[in-house]
Amino acid sequence: MGTTQLEAAPEPKYWHLKTVIGEALDSDFAVGEILPNERELAARFGVARATLRQALEQLELEGRLQRRRGVGTTVAPPRVGVDVSTTQHSWPGVGEDTWQSVDSAADKAPAAVARLLDIEPGEHVHIVRRLRVTEGQPVAAELLYVPSGSVPGLIETDAAAGTARARAVLRELQQLALDGQDRSVELGSARADDAKELDRLPGAPVLVVTTRYLSGGRTAAVSVATYRADTCRLTFGDSGDLAIAS
Repeated sequence: MGTTQLEAAPEPKYWHLKTVIGEALDSDFAVGEILPNERELAARFGVARATLRQALEQLELEGRLQRRRGVGTTVAPPRVGVDVSTTQHSWPGVGEDTWQSVDSAADKAPAAVARLLDIEPGEHVHIVRRLRVTEGQPVAAELLYVPSGSVPGLIETDAAAGTARARAVLRELQQLALDGQDRSVELGSARADDAKELDRLPGAPVLVVTTRYLSGGRTAAVSVATYRADTCRLTFGDSGDLAIAS
């Protein structure tokens, strides 16, 4: 069998275009400025619109561009550092928590979350929806899944719906002794609900942070937080010196 000469592989056209557009962003455009439409850009750089879209998508993924509803494609500001360190070692809603509770309801847990919680597929759990705002802009939307067994003291009549219910679930969860947390991060695409809350377009690149909260030798709650990939730089504090950034 022969060997593959990686250095001889031609550079994809869209990748070269990404570099060219990136240089133009640095020299010809200011942060927040709206780019010309696709037809004008394709004519300016002498490429097909399909190639242009690939280059723009890559620049968006790298945090150089933002696509905004009703506005268009704009030059992105520097990414905001967002701490997701496990060294905080606290339940959601405690202390300097930067999340804002939005609402809560009882509903079925997705299959993947049910496996993490070690509950039966389709079993109802408390789902708390929260929003994280940093420097005045929404940077993440979270769904926190809490089994009924983790909050046995919750009285439904005291927390019928909305923000009051969300706060009641969090308050009861904080009564447990927190043994620890673990987190995973992966690249994903914005769902319609998350996209609307984060002022993104459905399918836009996002960073999905899944956190398990451990108590009494079991998973007491699972958080699935969707972060804007175009504006966020996730940092892990002293726990790993790991950053995801452009």
